[in-house]
Amino acid sequence: MSGNLPLVLSVTSGKGGVGKTNLSVNLAHSLAKKGKRVVLLDADLGLANVDVLLGLTPERNLFHLFSEGVALSDILYSTPYGFDILPASSGIGEMLTLSTGQKLDLLESMDTLEDNVDFLIVDTGAGINDNVLYFNLAVQERIVVLTAEPTSLTDAYSLIKVMKLNHGVEHFKVVVNMAASEKAAREMFVRLYSACDHFLSGVSLDYAGFLPQDPAVRKAIVAQRPVCQQNPNAPVCQAIGKLADKIQNWEISANLDGNIKFFWKKLLFQH
Repeated sequence: MSGNLPLVLSVTSGKGGVGKTNLSVNLAHSLAKKGKRVVLLDADLGLANVDVLLGLTPERNLFHLFSEGVALSDILYSTPYGFDILPASSGIGEMLTLSTGQKLDLLESMDTLEDNVDFLIVDTGAGINDNVLYFNLAVQERIVVLTAEPTSLTDAYSLIKVMKLNHGVEHFKVVVNMAASEKAAREMFVRLYSACDHFLSGVSLDYAGFLPQDPAVRKAIVAQRPVCQQNPNAPVCQAIGKLADKIQNWEISANLDGNIKFFWKKLLFQH
């Protein structure tokens, strides 16, 4: 995407425990392997775990941006896997809801990434709290992750409902994780699609794909490495590779009437 504006996308969910962060990490790895410049923002600000999943110990995180005025370039952490991360803090209550001033600080800082990034992946927290909504409003594309669990379906619907009714967001991509089969994944997508079609006029859901149940994922989590680095031939990695190919096509059709700063500024005055 050299010479163009970066594509900013979120990986989000209504329910925790659906594998959202694992998808974010391995999607960043897969895009980086394709020669893309990728930054992964850990936007679960109070319960961050991207660095833990990768077995990394950055000295600084976004808390230092807000509390000490540390430059974003000094927080940006290069991983051994070809992409950079913007780590967040864990166990710091004041990070759970950003103030308007902190949003402005982040807005101004993110603008510095624009010329050096092809993809900015925002790994949000789960649910419908202020931070989750904030980051989902600030992106061009939203990937909603769900599993076959009924609570995952209802919580995904709740997230989409709040985004639509409270903020006018209508377009979402859907990935079904830990699916027993593609048939089962599509059935889950249809259930979510039907609920949105019936109760939320104007919402557009696109089936972006599914990730199969794969024991390689658990092994990689224990080893604190991306599964697509540890076992690139695993079925789940083949599926993530297909999703990465799709995302590269999204950049062609993405709304390019604004850059990173545009999206964060739009959010600041809307939310």
